[in-house]
Amino acid sequence: MRHSWSSIIALCALFAGLQAGAHCQIPCGIYDDEAQFKLLDQDIATIRKSMTSIVDLSKAEKPDYNQIVRWVNNKDEHADKLSAIITAYFMAQRVKPVDEDKGEEFKAYQAKVTLLHRILVTSMKCKQSLDLEQVDKLEKLVHEFEHLYMGQADHTH
Repeated sequence: MRHSWSSIIALCALFAGLQAGAHCQIPCGIYDDEAQFKLLDQDIATIRKSMTSIVDLSKAEKPDYNQIVRWVNNKDEHADKLSAIITAYFMAQRVKPVDEDKGEEFKAYQAKVTLLHRILVTSMKCKQSLDLEQVDKLEKLVHEFEHLYMGQADHTH
């Protein structure tokens, strides 16, 4: 039996509506935060490898420009993947907005959003250069965010 997309979407909306305050883009309960952090680490390692490969290939007496372009594209693709996880997964679905009157909870929210923004900017800088210090900074920021995020209680949605 085939279901129309509208009936499937309506059913998903019904079940999603059962959880008060949920704002997920897809039905809740299927998230794997640890897997997302592993993907971020993998993207960072790939950006680092791409940068070093570009530098090494560029030093050759006859640089292989085809390979250099491929590594540049690879570096940019993984910076984009990292940014997509930060925006679509963490910012849009996992880090819930908190009202200012919530005191410490609001401060923790501000700290998370600030780190996420810094990660996005640093990821962009990795696309713009071959500066390994930017990759080091990106890695540090992601690990700082992971520590803050995983130390918080509510990741059940």
